[in-house]
Amino acid sequence: LQLDRTETAVNNLNPAFAKKFIIDYHFEEVQKLKFALFDQDKSSTQLYEHDFLGEFSCTLGTIVSSKKITRTLLLGNGKPAGKGMITVTAQELSDNRVITLSMAGRKLDKKDLFGKSDPFLEFHKPGDDGKWMLVHRTEVIKYTLDPVWKPFTVPLVSLCDGDMEKLIKVVCYDYDSDGGHDFIGEFQTSVARLCEAQDASPLELECINPKKQKKKKNYKNSGIIIVKSCKITRDFSFLDYILGGCQLMFTVGIDFTASNGNPQEPSSLHYINPLGTNEYLSAIWAVGQIIQDYDSDKMFPALGFGAQLPPDWKVSHEFAINFNPRNPFCSGVEGIVQAYSACLPHIRFYGPTNFSPIINHVARFAAQATQQETASQYFILLIITDGVISDMDETRHAVVQASKLPMSIIIVGVGNADFAAMEFLDGDSRVLRSYTGEEAVRDIVQFVPFRNFRNVPKETLAKAVLAELPQQVVQYFKHQNLPP
Repeated sequence: LQLDRTETAVNNLNPAFAKKFIIDYHFEEVQKLKFALFDQDKSSTQLYEHDFLGEFSCTLGTIVSSKKITRTLLLGNGKPAGKGMITVTAQELSDNRVITLSMAGRKLDKKDLFGKSDPFLEFHKPGDDGKWMLVHRTEVIKYTLDPVWKPFTVPLVSLCDGDMEKLIKVVCYDYDSDGGHDFIGEFQTSVARLCEAQDASPLELECINPKKQKKKKNYKNSGIIIVKSCKITRDFSFLDYILGGCQLMFTVGIDFTASNGNPQEPSSLHYINPLGTNEYLSAIWAVGQIIQDYDSDKMFPALGFGAQLPPDWKVSHEFAINFNPRNPFCSGVEGIVQAYSACLPHIRFYGPTNFSPIINHVARFAAQATQQETASQYFILLIITDGVISDMDETRHAVVQASKLPMSIIIVGVGNADFAAMEFLDGDSRVLRSYTGEEAVRDIVQFVPFRNFRNVPKETLAKAVLAELPQQVVQYFKHQNLPP
């Protein structure tokens, strides 16, 4: 499917194309792209009429995580097409600025017969139809002519379409419970003007009632609206952090307890059928394929738990599945899959099902990353398991501690066991607490039962598993006041 094409750069072997391609970005999907270059000889729009100069394919994730990539142009057979290179650069389009306004009023007109007014403000911007469109309404402050409203924050795009010079209208009303609010006055201004307000020198704007202005000769105003402060800040997105160089560090933990069944037998969850798959492998592929674009060296630790290991057959709850404890890293998702298949014949499935050692293992690395002053690393632990957790107290405690660190835990439940405990760890319904009563500072566990995804494309599983991750990354770095 052709998305779009650039302009033609005439008679040029080092062209810079001005045309920008706008693409919707979805972190939890693999979005494949192909860039093909042609030498235009004729005026035809048909590509086969022009000379093919080479092409380059990759995922959108690869471009986004590098911000800028330069690669060799290839022929259809994967061989270089001469000396040509292509450079692709990415930039996020969304305007992520937010404006925080702190407003007050002074000597507003008195509208109630028996008391003072109950003032509130409305902010409007011009809509496409030329009519004023309500953007924000403050709370009502009761019985006063000198109100001080709570500071509020709105996206700059909402308030003025991101255009600092655009006129906005501010209207002041006296609240009436029957909905017939009395108009006090209004004025027009722009965000650029509001930004002149500083904490030390507030901006004062006259609130005008045009009817009164027409009638009374000596009318000054219906009070003053004070802009105590106005700040514009950036509300960073997941993409900002990725474009800023944040790497997603991916670790996989695999359950080798006896409840999985003997891997030699087709009934086992670890049985590798003639097609070379099982639910463990499907889960590793679905999640790993997306995460790997966001890690520059694509080296991933893969750990097993709940098995007895040769030569002394001691039970281990965090062993390197490549049997190299000093270097448990596998190269890419393919490396994890190979190490997994290779280790199956050499271990004895055992128990119990302890999660906390692997969670604490990754947490140690995530804790080291907190020493950095920048948003440079975020850890993702994928645990694939067939069942009930034996060390629930320790696991709850480990998750609560990990919630303070740059890490998220994804649990994929395989087989048909009762996964109630997993749902409990996935704090979507209520805050998770440790056995000491300490609460998780944020929800970092996403649990997905594989059985809900058995007959759907694996992309659907990846989507469900990774949907919450971008918010979790942003939430962590924001909490730490770390910009991209």
